[in-house]
Amino acid sequence: MIPSVRLSPTPVAFAGSNLRSKSASVPSVSSFKPSKYVVSSLRPLYLAPLNGSHPAELKPQRQPLEFRCAASAADDNESKAEVAPVRSEGAQRLKISIYFATWWALNVIFNIYNKKVLNAFPYPWLTSTLSLACGSAMMLFSWATRLVEAPKTDLDFWKVLFPVAVAHTIGHVAATVSMSKVAVSFTHIIKSAEPAFSVLVSRFLLGETFPVPVYLSLLPIIGGCALAAVTELNFNMVGFMGAMISNLAFVFRNIFSKRGMKGTSVSGMNYYACLSIMSLVLLTPFAIAMEGPQMWAAGWQKALTEVGPNVIWWVAAQSVFYHLYNQVSYMSLDQISPLTFSIGNTMKRISVIVSSIIIFHTPVRPVNALGAAIAILGTFLYSQVCCIKISLLLCFPISN
Repeated sequence: MIPSVRLSPTPVAFAGSNLRSKSASVPSVSSFKPSKYVVSSLRPLYLAPLNGSHPAELKPQRQPLEFRCAASAADDNESKAEVAPVRSEGAQRLKISIYFATWWALNVIFNIYNKKVLNAFPYPWLTSTLSLACGSAMMLFSWATRLVEAPKTDLDFWKVLFPVAVAHTIGHVAATVSMSKVAVSFTHIIKSAEPAFSVLVSRFLLGETFPVPVYLSLLPIIGGCALAAVTELNFNMVGFMGAMISNLAFVFRNIFSKRGMKGTSVSGMNYYACLSIMSLVLLTPFAIAMEGPQMWAAGWQKALTEVGPNVIWWVAAQSVFYHLYNQVSYMSLDQISPLTFSIGNTMKRISVIVSSIIIFHTPVRPVNALGAAIAILGTFLYSQVCCIKISLLLCFPISN
C-alpha cells in the first residue's frame, strides 16, 4: 500500500533550512480533466478506471514478503580466507608426516641391508659407489622416459652444487666405513652428535651466536656419546672416526644444500639426483685407488661362496633404498626448515638404533644404553631450545 498524500496549494518549504522555494500553487485534483483514470489523494493511491468498479471494491492484494538470511559476499570471502589456511596447514602437516614416516622406514631398511652387505663384502668404497651409481641410473631413466621432468640447470647451478657434492661424498663414504667396522647402533649413536658439530661450525666458521641454553644442551650430547664410546664392547677407532667425520661432512652438506636450493626452480627430488651424479663422478676414481678391481673380484667370490646368491639381492636392495631414503629426505628438506629436518633426523636415528639392535642381536650393556639415551635426550633438548630461540626471534625481531 502506498501511503496517502494530501496535496495543498501552500508553498513547499524545505525543513532544516532557511531556504524556501518559490511559491507555487499546486492545483487540486478536481481541476484536472479526467479522461480514463482518476487520481485519489486523500486515500491510498491507486489507479482505477472510471467505467469500472468502485475503488473501494478493488482491494489490493497483499503479496507475502519472503526473507532469506544470507551472509554478505565480504563475510563469505572472509570465512573462506579463514578456512583455507587451516585446511592447507593441515594438508601440509599430513604431507610432512608422510615424508617423515617414509624417510624413517626406508632408512631402517637401507641400514639393515647395508650392514649385511658389509659383513659379507667388506669394501665400503665400492659399496658407496654402487649406491650412488644406482640412484643416478634410476633418475637418468626417469628423465629419459619422462616419468620425472628433467631439471633445467646451467653452469652456475653445478658450480653451487659442487661443494655440496664434495661434502656429501665424504660423509657418505665415512659413514659406510664406520658401519663396516662397528655395529650400526654405535655408528648412529655417534652420529647423533651432529647438532654439536652444527653449532660449532656455525659459531666458529660462520660467525653465528647462540644463547647459553643451546650450549648447555650440547653437554648431554657430548657426554652421552663419550659414555657410549667408552663402554662399547666392539669399539674400533676407524669406525669411531668415520662416524665423526661423517657428522662434520653432513653438517656442511646441509648448510650448502639449503643455500643452494634457495632461489632455484629445481625440486628436492631432482636436486638430490644431480647431487648423486656429481658425487658419483667424484667418488669413482677414489674408490678405484683405495680398493681396486682385484680386491673387489676376490671379495665378491668369497661373498658368493659364503653367502650365496642372496648377496646380489642385498647389494641391489641397499643401493636402491639408499637412493630412495635420501631422495625423500631432500624432498622433506624442500618443504621444511633445517631445524625441523634435524628433529626428524634425530627421531630417525632412534628407530635405526632400536631396529638394528633387535635384528642383529647386538649386545648392549646397560651403561652403554644409558649413554645412548643421554645423547639422544641431549639432541631432543637441543631441538627444543632452538625452537624457543626461533619463537623469540619471531615475536621480538632484532632491528638493524
